[in-house]
Amino acid sequence: MFDFLTTKLPAEANAVSVLLRLLGALALGFLVAWVYRRTRPPTKAGASLQVTLVLLSVLIATVTLVVGGNAARAFSLVGALSIIRFRTVVQDTQDTAYVIFAVVMGMGAGSEAPWMAALGFLVVGAAAFLMRRQEPVAALEEEEGGYRLNLRIGLGHDLDELLASTFTAQLSKHRLISMETARQGTAIDVVYEVQFRPDGSPDGLLKALNRLDGVQNVQLEDSDVDDD
Repeated sequence: MFDFLTTKLPAEANAVSVLLRLLGALALGFLVAWVYRRTRPPTKAGASLQVTLVLLSVLIATVTLVVGGNAARAFSLVGALSIIRFRTVVQDTQDTAYVIFAVVMGMGAGSEAPWMAALGFLVVGAAAFLMRRQEPVAALEEEEGGYRLNLRIGLGHDLDELLASTFTAQLSKHRLISMETARQGTAIDVVYEVQFRPDGSPDGLLKALNRLDGVQNVQLEDSDVDDD
């Protein structure tokens, strides 16, 4: 009656076949990361995401092999993985698509039909390159002096009013990237892309922001990435 709870992995899923599938997932993960690198603008977040895409493909393939046709294992893994929470904000919705891309590649490599993953890679990869030509440049131009500014601000403060004078005095350009609550909803984490005025400086910006009532934490990172 409960045979579906004790379904075993296929007999052909031996050590050699498992290793081959994981190596296939690794190769697909590298290919997904390569497509991402060639079709997305370079950022520090993007460099980290490339590693994530490779590892995610292999991990999903491993999960697919472990679960097999066993419903009990599937429910157990869902329960175990549900306790994991990620606080990192994906900077762009297209990055989310690449995460799903890596997940699908891993599932395909770990399943009994890896050819589906190969065909899916060709179609999605081609679409990514085609859409790249039509993608407008939304980010600030890559110029010397480009930075990513991370702020933590207590609730009850108007961002525009709080930061306006400091940004005007120090920055030539700024663009809001993301915003999320922090510390159980008592603060807000905000990320900006910024460029400095000729008379502005990172040191001056940090000192000015730290003097503002309501700013709890300031972090400034160089947004330039070495592509070599």
